[in-house]
Amino acid sequence: MSDPHPRLRLSDTLHQPVRFSMTAALAAAEQLDFADLRDAVQVSDSTLSKQVGVLEAAGFVKVKKGFVGKRPRTSLSLTPDGRAAWAAHLATLREIAAG
Repeated sequence: MSDPHPRLRLSDTLHQPVRFSMTAALAAAEQLDFADLRDAVQVSDSTLSKQVGVLEAAGFVKVKKGFVGKRPRTSLSLTPDGRAAWAAHLATLREIAAG
């Protein structure tokens, strides 16, 4: 019997298009403000908030809430587990693309 297809190693959490885009943006930065990430992936606040919750529950994203002056600010960053999952997901996609 042949080896299992690499697609079986893809992360179901990261495979969803919005979460994939969010993770890609976060992987390219140390951290991003909620509004900057929302604008980068071109989704509504509610959509981003829901997907942040999924990534946070998976242990892939750290959410930091604070204030700048009197304005609330939410910053997001990938956790070490999130960075590792992202790297593994991309490596698997590259393996599939290479045939």
